[in-house]
Amino acid sequence: MGVFSYHHETTSPVAPARLFKAFTVEAPKVWPTAAPNAVKSIEAEANPSSGSIVKINFVEGFPFQYMKYKLGEHDENNLSYSYSLIEGGPLGDKLEKISYENKFEAAAGGGSICKSSMKFYTVGDNVITEDEIKARIKGSETVYKPLEAYLLANPEACN
Repeated sequence: MGVFSYHHETTSPVAPARLFKAFTVEAPKVWPTAAPNAVKSIEAEANPSSGSIVKINFVEGFPFQYMKYKLGEHDENNLSYSYSLIEGGPLGDKLEKISYENKFEAAAGGGSICKSSMKFYTVGDNVITEDEIKARIKGSETVYKPLEAYLLANPEACN
């Protein structure tokens, strides 16, 4: 097994606290509404915590049916959270899991910066290229961009 690390930053006009809530505690409610062309539903425990498993079900015709995540720590004060993709989605037969650490920070001109650190754990001697990683990040925009648009159009959401 190999481990490949990658760091990515993206900006958003949405405030950091709202994005944090949209990606953590309010995700099961917000994602299917904000991204109905991608997310069918999210199955999570009533009060998910570190170690809980969350299943995201995608709509028919999406490149994959579902993804399962194991939640790590999340810190509302620092607007940071971690999780590991452990089943389904883009793992295929090449990846065992992908671990993420995300943090939302205020951007100088308003909005936010999302800083992500990812670790890709490959199966056997497989490798993952930077182009493959960038393609996976681009694929996640099918949820991220509609979610961002939803939050901008609905200022009361995730406050």
